[in-house]
Amino acid sequence: MQPIIIVLIILVVLVFIALIKTIQVIPQASAAIVERFGRYTRTLNAGLNIVVPFIDSIRNRIDLREQVVPFPPQPVITQDNLVVNIDTVIYYQVTDARAATYEVASYIQAIEQLTVTTLRNIIGGMDLERTLTSREEINAALRGVLDEATGKWGIRVNRVELKAIEPPTSIQDSMEKQMRADRDKRAAILTAEGIRQSQILTAEGEKQSAILRAEGEAKAAALRAEGEAQAVRTVFEAIHAGDPDQKLLSYQYLQMLPKIAEGDANKLWIVPSEIGDALKGLSGAFGNLGGGMPGFNTGGDGGNGGNGGGAKGGIPAPAVERREEPPVS
Repeated sequence: MQPIIIVLIILVVLVFIALIKTIQVIPQASAAIVERFGRYTRTLNAGLNIVVPFIDSIRNRIDLREQVVPFPPQPVITQDNLVVNIDTVIYYQVTDARAATYEVASYIQAIEQLTVTTLRNIIGGMDLERTLTSREEINAALRGVLDEATGKWGIRVNRVELKAIEPPTSIQDSMEKQMRADRDKRAAILTAEGIRQSQILTAEGEKQSAILRAEGEAKAAALRAEGEAQAVRTVFEAIHAGDPDQKLLSYQYLQMLPKIAEGDANKLWIVPSEIGDALKGLSGAFGNLGGGMPGFNTGGDGGNGGNGGGAKGGIPAPAVERREEPPVS
């Protein structure tokens, strides 16, 4: 009985192993290559799949999702004979599991080597400055070459990125000095522009202030002139309305004579010819006032000379000069 039990146990174990090998569960976004006696049979897609145990075997399981592979820095020589290190990142996706398994031994290594050779061809036709400023152009050219070459491998290159471009240390120092000089230049230009703009605004403000000040002075002068004209018109109208006689005018005339002689700078002043008429009017008003004032004669005596005769005859009186005696030392 014991040998029979052992045989039954062995059979159960074999059946269990056969069931395990028969049922294959493939995860989503994955594929499996099935070979029968070493020859490709079919590709298993996601889900539950049945294979022949001990005859069919799973050769390879491939992830169909988009993959990201960074490559180490690669030295590349530019057109101006400078060595730069370039880090690249490749975004790819397997579209045909059979081709990715049988058309190339290792598609990751193949993509890396193809990327290096393509980069050398592209960068070799550019100088350093263009290399540093043409990332999009390099990415597009590299992606086009890789996508065309990897198409027969069942791989689609979705994107290529240059992660870093590192020029030599001496070139980096020179570039930093140039950038520092450019920043200093821009700072000096901006400072000069600010000073210039400030001076322009200051000049504009002074100009506007001068214009407003001149307009204010002009309006003030006009108002003063208008006020003086109004005062003259008021005085004239008052005099005209009061109808002053010759006596009042003569008296006012005499009152103005001391003001004419005021001040130390008045060395010479003119006695007008009308003074005689003024005195004559006053003498007629106050009787003996003309006789009481020395130096003036309002009568008609021509022999007494001088001022009365000149006024009566209409001849202007001579100028009288007031002299100051120098101090006696």
